[in-house]
Amino acid sequence: MPARWLRRLALAGVVLAFVVVVLGAYVRLSAAGLGCPDWPGCYGHLTPSGALADPGKAWREMMHRYAAGTLALIIVAIAALAVGARRQRLTPVPFALALLGTVIVQAILGMLTVTWRLQPLIVTGHLIVGMTTLGMLWWLALSLPQSSWGAASLGAAGRSVRGGAAYVANARRLAILGLAALALQIALGGWTSSNYAAIACPDFPTCQGSLWPHADFRDAFVLWHGANLDYEGGLLGAPARIAIHLTHRLGALLAAAALTLAALFTLRQHGLSGARGRAWAVLAALMLQLFIGVAMVVRGFPLALATAHTAGAALLLLAVLTLVRYLSAR
Repeated sequence: MPARWLRRLALAGVVLAFVVVVLGAYVRLSAAGLGCPDWPGCYGHLTPSGALADPGKAWREMMHRYAAGTLALIIVAIAALAVGARRQRLTPVPFALALLGTVIVQAILGMLTVTWRLQPLIVTGHLIVGMTTLGMLWWLALSLPQSSWGAASLGAAGRSVRGGAAYVANARRLAILGLAALALQIALGGWTSSNYAAIACPDFPTCQGSLWPHADFRDAFVLWHGANLDYEGGLLGAPARIAIHLTHRLGALLAAAALTLAALFTLRQHGLSGARGRAWAVLAALMLQLFIGVAMVVRGFPLALATAHTAGAALLLLAVLTLVRYLSAR
């Protein structure tokens, strides 16, 4: 019974964490991040009923907070269940407690995002920790008993592979390298969005009509400008925003190359039949994300595509974690 509830809670947490990440992107991109200038309420109320300026923005912000609060309750239940059933060893208690600690950090960053008025470092950290929460919940779901996507043993498949365990180990290293490149790219995406640098390059594959326009890399990555400034709309000049956007594009090439290499290396070995579907899922999610990214620029950064870009990054993260989990199974 505890195993069944833990599995249900983990899957519910994955779905809700995905919703929270996408809702967070929608709130940020629709300029509703300060729709409620206080925290945890909205103009001193638990609902946006007292919103003084734009009720629509206030409702978007509070819907995000309600979803995040529900997710936190699910994670508290997961941690409590893991501790209560620790003798059954359903999941490592330190992992469950780390997940709980992560969502607490996420809540603190959510508060600071509002009270420090969209400070880019805090907004980027909020995205990173949100994606981390999503990834940890998915890893938990994959690791639980009877998880057909992640917890299956590689024993028989590993022995049938040419090169055996060494080949599997190399595939796992490449997948982890791809995961690291993706994590860096997600952070760069958060920095691009929080500094309002997405529209700095309104054309593709060029930027401002040039393959390498004038860019200010020195100011582009100054992490802290002060806590008492209003960052809505951004503070950086055009050359710094161009530098951020160019770096994000270069990061996309790096991440795409790393993930493609990991997937193709896995697909080359027919003995890894169980990993092939997971490798194809990585390639499909990668192609989708690249398509969304290019379409977003070409079509002038519509809100729907910009939000879908964050959703695509989350889906790609889940696909890569699925491949890494399978290749790490024993």
